Amino acid sequence: MPANLETTITGLKLNNPTILASGVLGVTKASLKNVINNGAGAVTTKSISLEPRSGHKAPIIITYEAGMLNAVGYSNQGAVKAAEEFANSAEVGAPVIGSVIGQSVDDFIKVISKIKNCGFSAIEVPLSCPHTPGYGTLGGQHTPEMAKKITDAIKKISKLPLWIKVSPNENMIAVAKAAEAGGADAIVAGNSMGPGMIIDIKTAKPILGFGMGGVSGPALRPIAVRCVYDLYKAIKIPIIGCGGITYGRDLIEMMMAGATAVAVGTAVYYRGVSVFKKITEEAEQFLTENNYKDITQIIGLAHG
Repeated sequence: MPANLETTITGLKLNNPTILASGVLGVTKASLKNVINNGAGAVTTKSISLEPRSGHKAPIIITYEAGMLNAVGYSNQGAVKAAEEFANSAEVGAPVIGSVIGQSVDDFIKVISKIKNCGFSAIEVPLSCPHTPGYGTLGGQHTPEMAKKITDAIKKISKLPLWIKVSPNENMIAVAKAAEAGGADAIVAGNSMGPGMIIDIKTAKPILGFGMGGVSGPALRPIAVRCVYDLYKAIKIPIIGCGGITYGRDLIEMMMAGATAVAVGTAVYYRGVSVFKKITEEAEQFLTENNYKDITQIIGLAHG
C-alpha cells in the first residue's frame, strides 16, 4: 500500500507537503490553479506590495552551473489589483498563501487590509529578500526587533496563520525566535541567499540588470537543510523548508531535518510545472520501499 503523503501545517491540511514558493507562477489565480493541477499541495502568490512595482530592469534571472541568480525586484500589480485577481481564492482547490511585503509596518497592515477578503488560507511575510532596496535585508527588516514588531502588528489585525520567511545569511535563529515570540505560526526557511554576482567576461559587466541577485536552486540546498535542522532545535512552531528542492530525495532530506512541508520554486525551471507531481511520486516511492506508512513519520528523523 502506498505511503500517505498528507500533512497538516498551521491547521491547513495538504494532500502532500509541496508548496509553490512565492515569486514563481503566482501572478494569477489561473496560474495557481495550474500548479495545483500539476500536483502541488498548496500555492503561494507572488509577493504583493501596497503600490504597483515594475521591479528591476532586465535581465532579472540567470542560471549557472550550480543554480540560479534572480533580482526580480518584487514586480507586482499592487494590493488593489491583487485583491481583484485573487478574489475567491478557495476556488483553486488547495490552500492559497498570500505573500505580503512592505517597507514599513504600516505598509504590511494596509496591504493585508486590502486583501483580507481574498480567501487566503495563510499570510507569508518575507523579511529576507537580499536584492531589493527598502525590503527584507536591504530594508533592515531581518532583525529580531523588526521581526517581532512586524509580527506583533500583523497578528493584531489578522486571524490567518502567519508564516515568516527568514534569510539563510545571518541572524536566522534570533529572527525566527523573535517572530515566534511575536505570535508567528510558522517559519519559512529560507529565502534566496546572497546576493551573488555573475560577470560577463566579454563585456566586463555584471549580467543582471541590478548587478547582483539572490542565489537559489541546487547550490542552496545544503545550506537550507542546515537552516531547517538548526531551527527545528531552536523553535517550537513548524517549519516550511525552502531552497533547492528538485527531487523526491530532497523533500525527504528536508523533512528529516525538521520541515513539516517544503516550498518549491527554482525546480520549476529545471523540471517544468509538473515538478510537484514528480517530487511527490519520487518521495512516495522512497517511503513505500523503506516501509514508512506516513510521511509525517520522517519529520525531524535526522535528530534521532
